[in-house]
Amino acid sequence: MARKVRSIVLTGNGTNCEREMAHACRLAGSDEVDIVHISELLYGEKRLDDYEFLNLPGGFLDGDDLGSAKAGANRLIHAGIRESSEKLSDQFFRFIRDGKLVLGVCNGFQLMVKLGLLPAFDGDYLKQTATLTFNDSGRFEDRWVYLNILRDTPCVFTRDIERMYLPVRHGEGKFVAKNRSVLRRLHLQGQVVVRYSDAKCLDAVMEYPLNPNGATDAVAGICDETGRLFGLMPHPEAYLHRTNHPRWTRENLPEEGMGLAVFRNAVDFIRSPEF
Repeated sequence: MARKVRSIVLTGNGTNCEREMAHACRLAGSDEVDIVHISELLYGEKRLDDYEFLNLPGGFLDGDDLGSAKAGANRLIHAGIRESSEKLSDQFFRFIRDGKLVLGVCNGFQLMVKLGLLPAFDGDYLKQTATLTFNDSGRFEDRWVYLNILRDTPCVFTRDIERMYLPVRHGEGKFVAKNRSVLRRLHLQGQVVVRYSDAKCLDAVMEYPLNPNGATDAVAGICDETGRLFGLMPHPEAYLHRTNHPRWTRENLPEEGMGLAVFRNAVDFIRSPEF
């Protein structure tokens, strides 16, 4: 009998892509999908332990007042659960230790990076070694981008995906590593998963607007060493059906949007013997 897949989409404090992300999980075959406000976790009404797939959606967490997702990261690290000696971070790190899956998109990716969940070298999920900062253009970027998906990576979310075309919508999407040694290690360990590219999706590009934010080495998404934690700036949940495509009335497109494969890979992995 196939393992039951229960997905949680965390919302609250400014996130605004939770419905699209939940819909993606349902279309991918998740048996249960709950949109959960962070206050429900803090009041003990919901627990991460009851799920296998955690989704951190995009939005403007806390208005990005301290920089993208920084206030949210501090909340997750320090906030306690009401009438419990447990902190919310205890549930997060137990979730990760149990080998469950975490996907962060846009603001969710920023949150993972600033928490230290990515790239998490040597299993250290509290050490921040990279950031996502202001776009080189100096403005909010809302456009569709071509993405090159690297094959030599442990990421379970991108298996058998070679290319994607997805939208970005962010003001702070430029990936910057702490230093060159961090960037070198990311590449050596196959943790760079997604790069901005041109229409051929064969290699990385630095030219604007193909690289919409000036990200170092055109990095659009990375995973941890296990491949079970994955974050990216482009929005896979925003391209689930051909009518989401900006040229759907002018091109002969498949019924299913490219972004759905990311969620289907996650659900299939949870049901597999590897999980």
